[in-house]
Amino acid sequence: MMIYDTLLKARAAEGKPVRVGMFGAGFMAKGITNQIVNSVPGMELAVICNRNIERARQAFEIAGVTDIAVVETDAALAEAIAQGRAAITSDPLLLCRSPALECLVDATGAIEYGSMVTMAAIENRKHMVSMNAELDGTVGPLLKKKADAAGIIFTGADGDQPGVQMNLFRFVKSIGLTPLVCGNIKGLQDPYRNPTTQEGFAKQWGQDPYMVTSFADGTKISFEQAIVANATGMTVNQRGMIGRDHRGHVDELTQLYDVDMLKEKGGIVDYVVGSKPGPGIYVLATHDDPKQQHYLNLYKLGTGPLYSFYTPYHLCHFEIPISVARVVLCNDAVLQPIDGPRVEVVATAKKDLKAGEEIDALGGYMTYGQCETYEISRRETLLPMGLAQGCRLKRDIAKDAVLTYDDVEIPPGRLIDTLRAEQDRLFPVA
Repeated sequence: MMIYDTLLKARAAEGKPVRVGMFGAGFMAKGITNQIVNSVPGMELAVICNRNIERARQAFEIAGVTDIAVVETDAALAEAIAQGRAAITSDPLLLCRSPALECLVDATGAIEYGSMVTMAAIENRKHMVSMNAELDGTVGPLLKKKADAAGIIFTGADGDQPGVQMNLFRFVKSIGLTPLVCGNIKGLQDPYRNPTTQEGFAKQWGQDPYMVTSFADGTKISFEQAIVANATGMTVNQRGMIGRDHRGHVDELTQLYDVDMLKEKGGIVDYVVGSKPGPGIYVLATHDDPKQQHYLNLYKLGTGPLYSFYTPYHLCHFEIPISVARVVLCNDAVLQPIDGPRVEVVATAKKDLKAGEEIDALGGYMTYGQCETYEISRRETLLPMGLAQGCRLKRDIAKDAVLTYDDVEIPPGRLIDTLRAEQDRLFPVA
């Protein structure tokens, strides 16, 4: 599983680094910049694109890069890359069109902007490593189909919990077990948190209060577990997942699930609050061979029927270069939908909402996201969380009610709505 480091060393020795372009210059993007610039021989972050170009400059400067070129044309970007100068721009199409770049990274978390740059990347046949679970959880199956048709890879990333779960899922399958739960370990879950309650934590770590709130109110974990479900073929056994509060060791979770239910559903995604060691992820799996069950017991995994595997950390930006290397050098995607969507995230009222109000951003004051099966969501015309921002309410909505398309007016002219409509046509529900 470590072949990519050998391949990167070879690229470094040849003087042919894997050249990367990145969208975004926020908290996570700054970490990625520092990681590639200072810790990944054989890889070069050639250009950062951000709507606020000075934030892109700052990301490079924090990493110790001082020779920075502002580029506004294809020729200027090509010249900067040829000279070995770091480039910054506000024009995303420059990255998508550049023949020198082998892979792009979406580190924005912005759904509309992310949909635009991802479509441009696909149209220009550029691999895309996406940290944008919100986009993936809304139209990922469609984007994967389009990327396949273009002969490139659109994939989630190592480091974030979905990629860590997928790596462990693949490992567990590779040694002959059948995964039945892919789970995420959280320290906090409160759907009514908002940017005001999370402001102090956000300031402490230099993060955006809305992004921090999306972690606390369950929106982020819902998107993360939705894309894991779509990548594994698993589902949820109820709206919002089970989400136990469990303060013991993660191994104890093997006793808390109904194995027959798990098998009947083909496996589920879930989360727990407070399990140790955390924050990490877990995969629970079965093995039908009594001989192998004997060995698993000998190796201290217990008597079954569920066996516990876990990773006690997720290292986010540290692992993004690994994702890029896997895609470019190994043609190996980290996390992709198998086919059509299995699970998605639906918008739920965080408080009593009034007719005429415009829904604010994810991790805001008005809505939180919950996992639901794609089949139920389509049948009940539930409003995907990824489409909620900017919608205007037609009627009053009670706290904790799930919004439907009939409850809102969708703003005109958004690419994400066009893509979502295309995905719904491509994957109809009987």
